[in-house]
Parts: sequence; C-alpha cells; structure tokens
Amino acid sequence: MDLDALSGVIAYKHTGESVTTVTAAVDRITINHPLKEICDLELSGRVTFATGRSSMEISLQVAKAPQDGQSVKKEDVLLTCAFTMVSLDPSTKKPVAISPLQVETAEERRLFDLGEKNYNAKKTMAKRALLKQTPNDEESDLIHAMWLKQLAYHDPNQLIRKPDNVIYMDQTKLHSSQIMQPQYRNRHNFMIFGGFLLKQTFELAFCCAASFSHTRPTFLALDPSTFENPVPVGSVLYLTATVAYTDPPLVSTAGDVKETMATSEYTRVQVRIDSKVRNIEHGETKPTGQFNYTFLVERDIKVMPRTYSEFMIWVDARRRAERVAATLKIAGENSDVLARHDGKKERVTE
Repeated sequence: MDLDALSGVIAYKHTGESVTTVTAAVDRITINHPLKEICDLELSGRVTFATGRSSMEISLQVAKAPQDGQSVKKEDVLLTCAFTMVSLDPSTKKPVAISPLQVETAEERRLFDLGEKNYNAKKTMAKRALLKQTPNDEESDLIHAMWLKQLAYHDPNQLIRKPDNVIYMDQTKLHSSQIMQPQYRNRHNFMIFGGFLLKQTFELAFCCAASFSHTRPTFLALDPSTFENPVPVGSVLYLTATVAYTDPPLVSTAGDVKETMATSEYTRVQVRIDSKVRNIEHGETKPTGQFNYTFLVERDIKVMPRTYSEFMIWVDARRRAERVAATLKIAGENSDVLARHDGKKERVTE
C-alpha cells in the first residue's frame, strides 16, 4: 500500500493537482536482497518514462536508510518495482495528456530507454496472449505429454502412479470474498485504493502457496499486473487463487528455460489471483484484474493441470517464468539472483 501511495505522490509532482491520477498497472515487484535485520527503510522513486500521453512509468525502490550525508549502496536495495499511472480529467474521467519527461543525464536516458522497452514489451505480450493466439508447437507438445502422464497414472496395466508431490491444479484453489469498506477508498472518489487490492491479493496468494506446499513461502516477485475495472465502495470483491506453475515443471523439453537451483528440494511456485467485483444492487459482475505472484518453497512439489482451461493457465504462467529467466540472463544476474533466493538464509519477514 505504501508503494502505491508513494507512486501517487510522485505522479502529482509531475502533473500537478489539476488532474486525477489513478494506478493503471503494477509492472513488476522484485526482491533484490532479503531483509536480514531490523532497520529503518527508505522508500524513494521518480518518473522514468513519460512521452506526453496520459500515462507515465514510476520506478520505486525500498532500501536500508543510509547514514546522514551518505547515499544508498547497491547491496542495501531490498526491493525494486515500477507502477504505471494514468492521468484523467476530473470531470469527464477521460485520459488527458501530460507533460513529457525531459531527459538530461546519461542515467536518466538509460531509465527512459528501459521504460520505453517495457512499454513496447507489454504491447507485444498483449498480441501474443492466449485469447488471441493458440499455443505454439512446443507448448502443444508439453500439453500432450502431461495428458499422456494423466492416462498413465490411471492405467491399471502400468505400474506408474501419481507421486505424492504432484498436486492437481483444481485442488490448489483458495477463494475469498469481502465487502469494500469506505476507509479503503482513494482520495478522489468512492473507489477502492489500488494498494489495498494489492495487499489483499498478496495475502491470499501467500496462503495459497503455503497450503499447497505445507511450508512457509518466501516471496520473490510480482509479475506485471493491470487493474481492469475500478472497485467501488460497497461492492463485493471476489478473489480466487490458483497455483498456476511450478519450476522445475512436471514435464519439460529441451527448449525449457530452467534455473539451476542449489538442490532439488526448492521449488518456485507461481500463484495466479483472478479478481472480480460485483455490484450488490444490480448484480453486475466485472473482472478487476489478474495478479501473478512467485514464491520459493522448501519442498519438491509440482502442479498438474487436467482440463483445457487449466492447461492454458499453465502455459500462460510458463511464459511468464520464461520471460523472467530471459530478463535475468540478459542482465547477467542469474547466479546472483539465485544466490539471493536459495531459501537458505533467514529473513526478518519470516
């Protein structure tokens, strides 16, 4: 909630108070270094991408508070994230153009180019969505291989049976519903604050990963997530959590993007949260967004889809895992990131 609130403050410093600014998307939240001690934290951020349209990207970081007169060290940065904010006309609620960002230094140019790259990547992802395109050949082969495994598990003429550490996807679901109270509304109207929605989805995702693995999960990242429709005060919010993907996966091919874990006892678990809001008076239901959280658990456990819808969820989650691995590879940080998230170091949050 604090990160979303800070994004709003930064956005208004760029646009002024003449417009209404809302959170459109959370582009990513990543744990850079685990918190290992009780200390003061410093939240900071700035606008890193704005071209004169209605939206802007705001990059944030959470770090250990430095001593007076000192700057934040790289190893003290605990968390980084990016929010996309959109400016609206207060009367018409339609998007309005804002001032473009003026780039002056080499570092600002680097961040601006990265923001532009993220913007183009999101447009490409939307074009490749499973609602618009069928799975590719490799993904179809994986679906077929898992289907054959299901048949083998139930074939009385074969000795193979479903291992205890393989859980069907429909058995991992958790649900929650709650009425939206006015104390969680944003500053402009009677719509619920986006940071509160993130908090609720994270808590359900954590519970889902914990009940799936029977261990205490360690949060690693939140994938890019978009707020599709506002959530009014007085409406009912429905959340559904599902374990969508596990890495290492149950079935893999030579083309799989894999990360080398220290031991096979650790599994990365991706939990998908589907949210929708219902208007009590009219009974109208709308989707409000999809959120994908990644956790690390100290157990060798795998998820297995059974229906076509579940296979599509699995394929979508696998694509997200591949994009994360490819990004880390490009940045040359694979070994460093895995060292940070090997699950062996205690964290204050645990």
